[in-house]
Amino acid sequence: MQAKRIRPRPDQLPRVIILATGGTIAGSAESATQAGYASGRVTVDAMIGAVPEMTEIARIRGEQVANVGSQDITFAIMIDLANRINTLLGADDVDGVVVTHGTDTMEETAHFLNLTVKSKKPVVMTGAMRASTAISADGPLNLYNAVAVAADPDAAGRGTLVVMNDRIHGAHSLTKTNTTSVETFISPINGLIGTVNYGKTEYFRRPFRKHTHKSQFSVEGVTSLPRVDIIYACADMPADLIDGSMERGARGIVIAGDGNGNMNAATIQRAARAAQKGIFIVRSSRVPTGKVGRNVEIDDDRMGFIASDELNPAKARILLMLALLKKRGLGEIQQLFYDY
Repeated sequence: MQAKRIRPRPDQLPRVIILATGGTIAGSAESATQAGYASGRVTVDAMIGAVPEMTEIARIRGEQVANVGSQDITFAIMIDLANRINTLLGADDVDGVVVTHGTDTMEETAHFLNLTVKSKKPVVMTGAMRASTAISADGPLNLYNAVAVAADPDAAGRGTLVVMNDRIHGAHSLTKTNTTSVETFISPINGLIGTVNYGKTEYFRRPFRKHTHKSQFSVEGVTSLPRVDIIYACADMPADLIDGSMERGARGIVIAGDGNGNMNAATIQRAARAAQKGIFIVRSSRVPTGKVGRNVEIDDDRMGFIASDELNPAKARILLMLALLKKRGLGEIQQLFYDY
């Protein structure tokens, strides 16, 4: 006869704090079948109340950090979030944190937290592709699974994680690939961290790059970040876009380049002149998978450019902004793209 599983007493369960920022998981619509909805309508207490089963796997408490669609997430919100997480995880009475967030910019906030949180304890982001009022809303199970991962000691030391659609992604590799599907997130370069099925976790690997407790970045006392723009490369792109960013105070520019971080000859020359003036130019790619190699098709050494390696344009921008909080040379910043 199979032994009966002994449940821990409620006062022995891990303690997990849910920090809510809004997004589709907190969205509502007038009809259960309409595609359109309003983000950030449901409070964190309502989300917790909708999934009472979470209280069987963790002691839960919620805080409302923001309540916006993730297209309106600002760096001010990200900085507040990182500092609040560091405060919470520095306490002995918190075992993990879950952040609910819209999916549109989730990979950017996840990458930001991966670089600025200073704890080995689990930080798990989750969201939804269907509003809370929709038929087959995916938010409740995503939230339940995220809490299960945040409460799991084996999740510690794996950096910021994103739990969506039964999958556990690492912040470094994660990217959104579909506008509406619940299976929108993939980790195309390094693969999944693991899976979680109705709260049962399985891990495949740990992140390869530096993160969280090993990261040199901090936003303690920081109120704003240096301006870094992203310019999308395309056929016959206008080179004066570089000038426009410089004139508006950008300290760095990320090129979402063609293929292996390419851009047309006119833009290369204009970007090289910007680099000579002290603007940091990072070559990334608009292509969803693959690395951007240094000195492959463009002579980065001669032009004064930085190759983004594995980071897509949005994540490259985050890393460069944090790097520019301190005075760093070109070679040092290039090394950061290899390390993180």
